[in-house]
Amino acid sequence: MSGFKKFLFRGNLVELAVAVVVGAAFTGLVNAFVNAFIGPLIALVGGKPNFDDLAFTLNGTKFPFGVFVTALISFLIVATVVYFLVVLPIAKVMARMIRAEEATERPCPHCLSDIPIKATRCKFCTSELTTAAAS
Repeated sequence: MSGFKKFLFRGNLVELAVAVVVGAAFTGLVNAFVNAFIGPLIALVGGKPNFDDLAFTLNGTKFPFGVFVTALISFLIVATVVYFLVVLPIAKVMARMIRAEEATERPCPHCLSDIPIKATRCKFCTSELTTAAAS
């Protein structure tokens, strides 16, 4: 029983549960955006917001392929919205953060203390740094 308790309270499991809940809420948000704004725009251009009524009959069996077409279009729209409104902006922010975290220090080759990149003498061991070590 203690192993099960450790499993439940591990950080990864809690983080995963939070991610699933937030993901479900985000799914609702994206679907609402698509239904409120993108669907009506498609209806303006194409005449219909969905294609659920499209079907064909073969030997008395009805194949409602419009349901698949509507789901496919919805998937493509949701994927596009998520990419341009979430993935792309976050990637730009992450790139800026990485640039901001670029190294400003390096280890001294003599005492291994962190010193400024442009230093010509170590402030800890006072060793003079060669040109190759300074660059």
